[in-house]
Amino acid sequence: MTLRTATARVLRWLTPRRRFPPTREGWWFLVATLLLGLAAINAGLNLLFLVWGMMLFLVLASGVLSELCLRQLLVTRKTPPSIHAGAPYLMGIALSNRKRRLPSFSVEVEDLVAGKPLDKRCYFLKLPAGRTQETAYRHQISQRGRHVLTGFRLSTKFPFGLIQKSRDVVDAQELLIYPALVRVPESLLRGFPATHGLGRQKWRSRSGDFIGLRDYRAGDDPRDIHWRSSARRGVRLVRESEDDEGLEATVLFDSAGVPGISRDAFEAAVSMAASVAHVLLQRGYRIGLGARGADITPEGGPVQLTRILRFLALIEPAAPSLPLHNPGRRGARILIRPGAAPSVEHAAGRARDRNRDQGADQSGRRALPADPTGDAGPPGPRRRSA
Repeated sequence: MTLRTATARVLRWLTPRRRFPPTREGWWFLVATLLLGLAAINAGLNLLFLVWGMMLFLVLASGVLSELCLRQLLVTRKTPPSIHAGAPYLMGIALSNRKRRLPSFSVEVEDLVAGKPLDKRCYFLKLPAGRTQETAYRHQISQRGRHVLTGFRLSTKFPFGLIQKSRDVVDAQELLIYPALVRVPESLLRGFPATHGLGRQKWRSRSGDFIGLRDYRAGDDPRDIHWRSSARRGVRLVRESEDDEGLEATVLFDSAGVPGISRDAFEAAVSMAASVAHVLLQRGYRIGLGARGADITPEGGPVQLTRILRFLALIEPAAPSLPLHNPGRRGARILIRPGAAPSVEHAAGRARDRNRDQGADQSGRRALPADPTGDAGPPGPRRRSA
């Protein structure tokens, strides 16, 4: 350590940056001290000088003792796992007193946003030396997206409440605010049973994930017989698969920036997309998300919910020229557009449409008219007469 560095540390310790505005009671006390000092000088009475000296000593003691309270304090945050816009949350604050012998009294901790304190604060009445105490404050943020906390403000009115000394601590932290969760209409969830995917019912299929083997029963498709296992055990065994088409759904959020759509309508659509994904993931579905120029492949579980919420927390209106991605290959599709009611397209409806189109195509082939030229194609070989 060089001499210049040591000198800078000593000066920084002796002259720290502090705010010490007087309280309302402190202003009255300072005015009374000034008037009493003028009276003592004018009258020349020793008793007035004695009282004036005691009052000045109280002001000086307030500055020294409050400075000792704010020395060697370490404050940290404990952020909640998820914060949704418009919903109250609890922000944990831990305060540690790193002094060896002296406790700290009446300390208030406030979070700073762009250098300005929030309207919420945490209060610590007494913090013994070498101890750590934790508390929390309740707050809510109205907008989704990134929210930056720049630091803390530690303040105290100890010991007489004449001045409120404070110091700012730089500790920047970025919070990601998820979209607000709203109530999903029951009509939108009518085709998604709550017991689906929770192990209470099984959906059998030939194209889903493999579940196991069972004995062959009359009416089973012979193509499902597992011949190798059947030959090894001497009985016919059939494959069983779980239909993952009913376990999967895709939320298509049309994030195109269309003229005439307000910002409130866009935010309401973002909240609806987040709420639909949240409800269906809780019901056991694998959920994918598609938007203009980006998508999230269908998966399940809390990790997928976090992935979708983080994506929707930062989404902004996109160019209408970008394609609307559809990451899901099967299952239902929930289309959400700003300014319009959500719509659902189930897999069964799409299958019926495909079958109807194929049937119409085949019937059209059968109804083709004969060649108007009368040309029936090349003549076949002639049969020889006996």
